[in-house]
Amino acid sequence: MVINLSDVLSEQHKPIDVTVSFELEEIRMKSGVFPIVEKDPVHVRVSHRKNKELEIQAETRVSALIPCDRCLSEVKEEISLCFTKQVDLGTSDAELPEGFDESNFIDGYYLDVDKMLYNEILVGWPTKVLCSEDCKGICSVCGQNLNEGTCDCEDTGLDPRMSVVRDLFKNFKEV
Repeated sequence: MVINLSDVLSEQHKPIDVTVSFELEEIRMKSGVFPIVEKDPVHVRVSHRKNKELEIQAETRVSALIPCDRCLSEVKEEISLCFTKQVDLGTSDAELPEGFDESNFIDGYYLDVDKMLYNEILVGWPTKVLCSEDCKGICSVCGQNLNEGTCDCEDTGLDPRMSVVRDLFKNFKEV
């Protein structure tokens, strides 16, 4: 969705307060493509501060399917977005003064809401996703999801060559 900023940037500096749809269907990253399964409309407020400086506030909620880091089962992960951006359209992103955000989602007089939200989703992306706290993961030999059942693979146990090190720890263990 694109919002025309000409009212805010004109001499009247009329603020914009709209609710628009979020049109992104999936999140593409180097690590994969993650489908968006739920999304709320985006509430956007744009107001003029001074010269070509704008304050942009946005609020929405998005849910994406992300694989569990242990067992690879799909997990519906909710990402809540509520942020304020201070942008200066008079300077380039390379010369940005302190306290201002990049404005790569603004092209001329148009604000690309999807691109702005995509940037914020990347910042708020979860670092670890688990289907449950006690997820058992997958078998390192056959790939069986250990949450769904056990496998018939041999338990490799500890390497017998490490028995000397294990004995050292037993002997010097403080009681």
